[in-house]
Amino acid sequence: MSAQAKKPLKELLAPELAKDKAIIGARIGTKVFDLHTPVAPEAANDAKPIRTSDPDGLAMIRHSTAHVMADAVQRLFPGTKVTFGPSTDAGFYYDFDSPKGAFNDEDLAKIEDKMREIVAAKRPFVRDVISRADAKKLFDELGETYKSEHVDRLPEGEDISLYRHGSNGGHAPGHKEGEWLDLCEGPHVPNTGYIGAVKLTSVAGAYWRGDERNPMLQRIYGTSFYSQKELDAHLKLLEEAKERDHRKLGKELELFMFHEYAPAMPFLLPRGAFVYNRLVSFMRDLYVKYGYEEVITPQIFDKKLFLTSGHLPNYRENMYLPMTAEFLDQIRMGLRVGVEDDQKGYEAADKERDSAVIEHLVEAERLGLKPMNCPSHCLIFGQRRRSYRELPWRMADFGRLHRYERGGVVHGLARVRSFCQDDAHIFCRPDQMHGEIASFLSLLYDVYRAFKFERVDIKLATRPDKRIGSDQQWDDAENALAQALKDAKLDYEVSEGEGAFYGPKLEFHIHDALKRSWQLGTMQVDYALPDRFELEFVGQDGAAHRPVMLHRAILGSLERFLSVLIEHVGGAFPTWLAPEQAVIVTVSEKQEAYAKE
Repeated sequence: MSAQAKKPLKELLAPELAKDKAIIGARIGTKVFDLHTPVAPEAANDAKPIRTSDPDGLAMIRHSTAHVMADAVQRLFPGTKVTFGPSTDAGFYYDFDSPKGAFNDEDLAKIEDKMREIVAAKRPFVRDVISRADAKKLFDELGETYKSEHVDRLPEGEDISLYRHGSNGGHAPGHKEGEWLDLCEGPHVPNTGYIGAVKLTSVAGAYWRGDERNPMLQRIYGTSFYSQKELDAHLKLLEEAKERDHRKLGKELELFMFHEYAPAMPFLLPRGAFVYNRLVSFMRDLYVKYGYEEVITPQIFDKKLFLTSGHLPNYRENMYLPMTAEFLDQIRMGLRVGVEDDQKGYEAADKERDSAVIEHLVEAERLGLKPMNCPSHCLIFGQRRRSYRELPWRMADFGRLHRYERGGVVHGLARVRSFCQDDAHIFCRPDQMHGEIASFLSLLYDVYRAFKFERVDIKLATRPDKRIGSDQQWDDAENALAQALKDAKLDYEVSEGEGAFYGPKLEFHIHDALKRSWQLGTMQVDYALPDRFELEFVGQDGAAHRPVMLHRAILGSLERFLSVLIEHVGGAFPTWLAPEQAVIVTVSEKQEAYAKE
């Protein structure tokens, strides 16, 4: 249907809106639309209304609150430039480039007051669509350099949506006609009055686009709810979260430490190592029960491995490339080529020197620390001819992995550069997928029950538009995942089009004692790696067949899981995990010998 035939969602849902004022948008398929967005009339037949009390509704409220906060900041602090401000699981944030520098608690209080004025005015959100060229001109005129830079990154000819809310006669610095506007895809609430309660929680530094080579910005965090009662309950949880922060408890309980000589790479102290090793032992015992075999693989590989797997183009910036003293010496010698040769012109010497250095740098980049285990597991499977009788083969690996994370995103144990996973890969026949997924689900719930994670949300991510493999393969994989969930009587949400290009996947999100959601487990069907490594097994018919590869994890990164667990239990580990189950304290030195006995 043509774009002209589209109508704003509020017109298409007019009968429902007349009956229920809490409706602020709708989910159509996998996408969330606000009432401002035009959609095809026939799509409205499949629309599922979103209310202020729904999770999608709360996300819309928080996204809109981020806009209101940015409006308030620019009114109070002229010259401040805006970047981006999304909603998050806990609230929202917005990044600012402010001439005043860092915001303080007094500033946050003023911003909150101004936000409440804007909310009380019930200013309507309005959606506009303009051309890329007009958007570029607009933000250049407004002096919003970060927005203008982002417009430059958008495809030529692409229409761009803006959201604005009126100021009721006031004038927002740098904005036209008393309205505050932002480059944004939405969705947003009908008007600012739907934002019931607001609290700004903290300020932190953040690099533009997360790159430490870019300017440092000021990030203001906040949260909002439809009612003050909901906000008060949330703030109580935030206070408890501060007391349970794994970085705070890790230091107090002497579980782990960090040092500038190994940035973002944790040291596990004796007590932390005890908990960590108990986690590994716990998983190993279950692996025996569920028929896994453990392997140990190298830390360093030739980059040909990651070229074969297809990871190098995507992971090169996150890989550590070890350089030996020999390579460094060769590069130093390359830099000296032509320096003492007066017979050659500077230009010729420079060319020779550059060529020598490049040659050695290419060789120095030949090796890399592995950022994942799956390519090496493919090497193991492919070392010899396999029979269908050997399948399924469940291969587990606790090997240490290294991924370079930028300084702006590392966070305690939750985001580190050196870590281990409860990683395993299952090589199986296509007809074995359902059984292997069912077995994995049983194992996963055995693990989560042990840590008293009472709520687990499951998402099934299905085929994206760009993918490999036949439709039949995707049908088989998606059906195997869905049927295993149904057989286990597990509820799940379908995330249409969000699977990887190589296969569909399951995501497992646990909820901790503070009602926060964390993705831990995953099960991914992979048709790509067996093809790239040309893996085969001999079938019952005597012919060669391609196996299916299942990537799976339950705890994920053990370091990250430890951070989640510490905060979940508040540092009070269950007895079987506690580094010290009991302490005997004597009244005086006279009882010391008896206490030791």
